[in-house]
Amino acid sequence: MVQPSQDVRGRIVAGAADMIRRRGLNATSVRTLAKHADAPLGSTYHYFPEGKQQLATEAVRFAGDLLSRTLRRELAAGPAAGLRAFFALWRETVLDTDFRAGCPVLAVAIEEPPEGETPAVLTAAAEVFSAWEALLADSLREHGADAHQAEQIATLVVAAVEGTVAMCRAKRSIEPLDRTAEQLQALVSSVIDD
Repeated sequence: MVQPSQDVRGRIVAGAADMIRRRGLNATSVRTLAKHADAPLGSTYHYFPEGKQQLATEAVRFAGDLLSRTLRRELAAGPAAGLRAFFALWRETVLDTDFRAGCPVLAVAIEEPPEGETPAVLTAAAEVFSAWEALLADSLREHGADAHQAEQIATLVVAAVEGTVAMCRAKRSIEPLDRTAEQLQALVSSVIDD
């Protein structure tokens, strides 16, 4: 059973991930995050005493873990099925938000960090991208792709998805995602045994 305090904390984290994927990190204040999560501002500072960076880091990890679980489940049916599900999830995200939301992981990754610092949120974003790449590469290897090629294709998939989601938002069209999905499906089919 979820404790009420865990529910509020979880709602704040999920709300932060949603706001970051829509506005980016720098354009999102703790006050806005609390309001979006329908939580008192004091609760936000109670659960995240280190402030916005701590909350953003947890939001990125939350979003990354959510997608990793989905990807892991879908990859059980093979890399082609996993890739279809990965693209379907991003397609749904872009369309359901009328091109207003992308990926919170990318959103924090493209913002300039303070000079001479690597904030925890940027480290979390790198870890999430690596986790997605590892899941895809493992599945490709399990289905006949050689190790080096599997790693390269996994990186290409993650980079392509992130880039095409941004293109879709800019163009207000799902076409870049659909084109990319078709080409990557063909590539994956050419390197696996299934």
